[in-house]
Amino acid sequence: MNENIRELTAMTGILEACKRGDRLAQRQLYEHFKGKMFVLCLRYADNREDAEDMLQEGFVKVFRDLPRYRGDGSLEGWIRKVILNVALQHIKTKKRAFSFEEFKGYEEVEEMADDGFFSEELVKRVLQLMQKMPSGFRTVLNLYILEGYTHAQIAREIGISEGTSKSQLNRAKKYLKDMLDKSLTD
Repeated sequence: MNENIRELTAMTGILEACKRGDRLAQRQLYEHFKGKMFVLCLRYADNREDAEDMLQEGFVKVFRDLPRYRGDGSLEGWIRKVILNVALQHIKTKKRAFSFEEFKGYEEVEEMADDGFFSEELVKRVLQLMQKMPSGFRTVLNLYILEGYTHAQIAREIGISEGTSKSQLNRAKKYLKDMLDKSLTD
């Protein structure tokens, strides 16, 4: 408990220094959250370079908008939302959200395996299969299952109909199930 209080106090100090434009504090905040946020970007990017661009652009936006953060929710949740919005904007800008020929996809293996519910081997296998998933499937799957968006929110966010969102999710689940079944029988 004492360690949590110290960490919270330190983060509050870093946050306040970041709001004043302190570059060292900004670096500390970036280093603290970059791993989780990079994984988030990887889930939506075509490659590591695009994910790095999303991450950098996202943190520029985080530092620019940080004075507006009022502390109503968790700082990590707020940063995650900013980074996610940047990632989705990249998808819209590239007009590639539902190209069935594009591949890649990631999830944070450590979090899923560390909770003890899934083995790290199974999580890695699922992530490898997600990398082969068409980006339209992957985007809807990420937003619906991992980010908790509704189909209406997904439709608004990436400019598709609710029906398309539902269809993409169903196809993504079937695709993943079929690929997992196939990989387990090989």
